Amino acid sequence: MFWKRFFRIKSAVISLIIIIIVLLVSIFAPYLAPYDPVKQSLAHRRELPTREHILGRDVFGRDILSRIIYGARATILAGVFSVMLSTIFGVALGTISGFYGGKIDMILMRFVDVLLSFPYFLLAILMVAVLGPGLWKACVAVAIATLPRFARVVRGVVLSNVKMDYIEATKALGSSNSRIIFNHILPNISSTIIVFSTLELAHVILSTASLSFLGLGAQPPIAEWGLMLNEAKGYLMVAPHMSLIPGMFIMILVLAANLFGDGLRDILDPKLK
Repeated sequence: MFWKRFFRIKSAVISLIIIIIVLLVSIFAPYLAPYDPVKQSLAHRRELPTREHILGRDVFGRDILSRIIYGARATILAGVFSVMLSTIFGVALGTISGFYGGKIDMILMRFVDVLLSFPYFLLAILMVAVLGPGLWKACVAVAIATLPRFARVVRGVVLSNVKMDYIEATKALGSSNSRIIFNHILPNISSTIIVFSTLELAHVILSTASLSFLGLGAQPPIAEWGLMLNEAKGYLMVAPHMSLIPGMFIMILVLAANLFGDGLRDILDPKLK
């Protein structure tokens, strides 16, 4: 039933195909890249697309196609890692806060409120300033900035489930709190977690690429789409292909993740059925 409904949403199907292609490209990057992504050729700097280098060369004469292929690996891994971190800790905070309530809820939610008081991207930059520049440190920073939204959403869903009759019946049967949480509440809110995580994936990919563009994420000579934009920003008029190509791939991947998340929401949200 799920797949029948999913394949009716053409935008979600196309988006899933794009995401799968990017994943496969990132996995098989060493076999697909025609050249070494870090090998420089200063004599051919900013070269326009040719038959040998179909996407041209960058400011150091490196093959842009090879760097795009390897950059898919860094971009996807960074996005998935950030979403996994924020999901795990956000779900834990939201579930504990919503289930136990009282002082525990007040303390945890005030912590979340402090994080929410900062603008999202400013908080990510602040975390990078504390942790230091680097791709994985930027992932942790983005995960911390995303965590409060996960916690808020999960807390709200848990609060609505805790008041339901099946939870009261489970408590009356003598089930422990951990059994109620892991066997009843989490399975019932899993669709909300999946949809929200998928929608946040697009936002996280864009955020990690933005940090790399600012020089706070991936560091040279790593091939990463945001870093490629950073290296090309000073040559927009001379060699526009250097910035247009990675920017286009970021746009396509973020759009695909957004549309895929919207499709999942339409299928899994009972209010939209």
